[in-house]
Amino acid sequence: MTANVRVKLDFKIPMRDGVNLYGALYSPACEESFPVILARTIYSTQHPYYVDAACRFARAGYATLLVDSRGRYESAGVWRPYFCEVEDGIDTQQWIAEQPWCDGNIGMFGRSYAGFTQILPAPFRCPAVKALVPQANQEDNYGHMRDGGVLQLQNVMNFIWLGNRTNQTITQDGPIDMEQVLRRLPLFTALDDIVDRPFYREIIQHDCFDEFWKAYSMKGRYAECETPAYFQTGWYDNLVHEGFKCFRGWSEQARIEQARKRSKLLVGPWPHNPLGDARGFGDVDFGPDAQMDLIAEHLRWFDQRLRGKETGIDDEPPIRIFVMGENVWRFEWEWPLARTQFTRLYLHSGGRANSWFGDGRLSTVSPESEPFDTYTYDPNDPVPTHGGPSMFAENRGPLDRRSIERRDDVLVYTTEPLTAEMEVTGPVELTLYAASSAPDTDFTAALIDVYSDGKAIILTDGIIRARYRKSFEKPSLIETGRIYEYKITLWETSNLFKAGHQIRLEISSSNFPRFDRNQNTGRKPGMDAKIAVAGQSIYHEAEHPSHLILPVIPR
Repeated sequence: MTANVRVKLDFKIPMRDGVNLYGALYSPACEESFPVILARTIYSTQHPYYVDAACRFARAGYATLLVDSRGRYESAGVWRPYFCEVEDGIDTQQWIAEQPWCDGNIGMFGRSYAGFTQILPAPFRCPAVKALVPQANQEDNYGHMRDGGVLQLQNVMNFIWLGNRTNQTITQDGPIDMEQVLRRLPLFTALDDIVDRPFYREIIQHDCFDEFWKAYSMKGRYAECETPAYFQTGWYDNLVHEGFKCFRGWSEQARIEQARKRSKLLVGPWPHNPLGDARGFGDVDFGPDAQMDLIAEHLRWFDQRLRGKETGIDDEPPIRIFVMGENVWRFEWEWPLARTQFTRLYLHSGGRANSWFGDGRLSTVSPESEPFDTYTYDPNDPVPTHGGPSMFAENRGPLDRRSIERRDDVLVYTTEPLTAEMEVTGPVELTLYAASSAPDTDFTAALIDVYSDGKAIILTDGIIRARYRKSFEKPSLIETGRIYEYKITLWETSNLFKAGHQIRLEISSSNFPRFDRNQNTGRKPGMDAKIAVAGQSIYHEAEHPSHLILPVIPR
């Protein structure tokens, strides 16, 4: 693996407060200066993904420096997740630029947390940093840890394993039953007997978008960035929505035209990990083109940005997407696509849309006078997570939802079989008119492609917590029994619904354990164990025309 690669270990990289971070350098086996590719990671400089990538970069003529984040593995200091990454990132970049093996050009790469460590220092504009490749990263952690104000519980519980540099701080004896841990209430103390994670408790405490989250957010900072960025994500990546936010911020607001025009976005039919590979993933075969050598794509980008080689990448449109269903790649110039026909599909029923055995329908015809649908949401019996853009292998991706659609607490609305194919590419949104017997509750939505054989494949989904219907900064409870309008963002997708297929919408009030359960009490989320059952009503009539908005692309 390291043939023709020189490896130098145990670099001590000084930070402004005297702490030294650990670095490992992989470079061509000659004494020269090179363009340097940097990864700042919490997953160890010895992680196989980063070592393999570093060796490929070195064989292509780059020096690659892998650095453990503060307090992780071989680096000194105390790790406070995310908060240390701005100043440490700036100091690391400046240190590299002064080294004799750096030719004055730096690029960055890395996935997930290591994608976020790339963009956080960008507003400070280190002159040597010429290219970023943030994979599966977020704009800020409020959007990463919460969606629609609802806690992404599996993401947050992952901090059980992310401890000190050796990850050996779990105090519980014996195996951990994660199904049982995920159900613990109150959430604030759920990990106390397992591990001491102050950051986990801070996440629970700060349920609104306050200064805790704003302290290291990219919101309002894009206009300070000058480095072109190549964002890479997947339709089933838990951070795909955040990736689109970042690309829009860079391409529309970056400080200079070069950064705005040259920044790019790549989206495949992939999960959060492994990005670039859809083999054996879910209940759909996306075909041989669903695989991509993303390191080779990195090299096309770095050769252009760091070496000035004409690789053709600057001549391509800025967006490259995989259209599921058709299973082809396509370039686009903007997002949403300029030719989009935003199409409303209205909810209809005779008052019994419960489960896929019910009478729920979707059509382009607006409703007049119709009975509303009802269901009961019991937090002790939540709708289980099954497919969609989740981070965790056991319940993510393009899964068949028929087992979920048998439940009476899931409303199902379906079109007639399509007489011609229909492409849906872009942001998906649901306008929902609903009432609840609770002072606070959740509403969920999922977009489904129903195959001719009945298979119901989830494409994307969304959720909203009632108290955040107007603002993530200033929550407000609802009046029981009163009808409210909710806007539910179902993120982004690209899918060709084939002739004979049907478009389906599911509505419910839980998606557990991907999201925490709303306890329906109206109390501060996560801080107590009290639970109440809620009666939910969904309206679709002339005065309250609940509807799905699909970005339809003419064929």
